[in-house]
Amino acid sequence: MSEIFNVYCDESCHLEHDHQKAMVLGAIWCPLDKGREIAVRLREIKQKHGLPSGFEVKWTKVSPAKTGLYLDLVDYFFDDDDLHFRALIVPDKSKLRHDAIPGQDHDTWYYKMYFDMLKVIFHPDARYRVYLDIKDTRGAEKAAKLHEVLCNNMYDFSRSVIERLQLVHSHEIEQLQLADLLIGAVSYLNRDLRGNQAKEALVARVQERSGYSLLKTTLYQEEKVNLFRWQANEVQG
Repeated sequence: MSEIFNVYCDESCHLEHDHQKAMVLGAIWCPLDKGREIAVRLREIKQKHGLPSGFEVKWTKVSPAKTGLYLDLVDYFFDDDDLHFRALIVPDKSKLRHDAIPGQDHDTWYYKMYFDMLKVIFHPDARYRVYLDIKDTRGAEKAAKLHEVLCNNMYDFSRSVIERLQLVHSHEIEQLQLADLLIGAVSYLNRDLRGNQAKEALVARVQERSGYSLLKTTLYQEEKVNLFRWQANEVQG
């Protein structure tokens, strides 16, 4: 029987007119049968730092007072061989020219980018359950469309590979919170932000543990921290 994986997806600065230069789509994935064990361990790390297990980890909450917590969470990700991370970086959304491609608008491009981000994770001989953080009122519509796009691009018309794509609340899912943290680190660096010592410490830890600058594309087969830096001219030139 084929192995089942859970895939937890999140995004940073994905809106077309949000005045943010870079966009990052990302996902953490792990075997289904390891999901509960990982969630328990992540809650234990919060409790070790004097926080309730229900405390929601978010990149926007990173502060000097909780730097130790966030560094421990990053280290746990790198120490657990069952956890993997993939991110697609769009370094400059201002270079996008949707009108240059017939039938493309920001939404259709967004779904293409999501497929480009996830396609490295999917293998035809395994099965996947994809979980997305609920961001806005269009969440259900976007989730249904994304499931359709992913399955069509995978020739998975019976939905036997991508079994489900489900909207969830990040405060209920530990792995989604961890994804938010790693995406936040990649996004912070690629948006050329400075001045938050706690966030810079986390970025440095991810760079140190991964061995990557987080600014460039990694090898396609990289299994732990797999990054793809997308350039508009690659598709639209």
